[in-house]
Amino acid sequence: MKCRYSRQMAGLLLVAGIMLLSGCLPATEPAPPTAEQMIERGHYLVTVAGCNDCHTPKVFSGGGMGLDESRLLSGHPADVEIPEFSFDNIGPGKWLLFNEHLTAAVGPWGVSFSANLTPDEETGLGDWTESEFIDTLRTGTHRGIGRPLLPPMPWFNLVMATDEDLQAIFAYLKSIPAIYNQVPDPIDPPAM
Repeated sequence: MKCRYSRQMAGLLLVAGIMLLSGCLPATEPAPPTAEQMIERGHYLVTVAGCNDCHTPKVFSGGGMGLDESRLLSGHPADVEIPEFSFDNIGPGKWLLFNEHLTAAVGPWGVSFSANLTPDEETGLGDWTESEFIDTLRTGTHRGIGRPLLPPMPWFNLVMATDEDLQAIFAYLKSIPAIYNQVPDPIDPPAM
């Protein structure tokens, strides 16, 4: 009798093993990422997407230009004025200008300033919801309902990002130090 049950048990284990290897058994869902994992993923995405290129002021040294780590992702510095320029030199087929920090751009759309992406409540993303952030990057409009995001912000490249990736970016941005920096409003081009 003992032998009969052992053969049945061995047969069941063999069938279960075959089903497991062939994918017939239901797979367990992976655990959702932890907050720390989301922040780590967001940091990676912000880095490879080049967000610091425009949203972090620069410092200059003998080795060239680098990121001002003390103002990470704080946008165009409020105390940096735009030098005089002529819109006559700017337009389709003409020049596009950037300031020395690469945080302000002048083109046919006018003058745009990179936003403060830190979690500062007054001047950054501190009072934004995750939904507003995602809607902004999906629609190319401020908070998903306001004015259009202006060049050179490549929001259209992020349209295809997964919700999970955009959630991770938002989690990372909410985790960095808040920096008070009131970025100027965009400046419209002169009427033609």
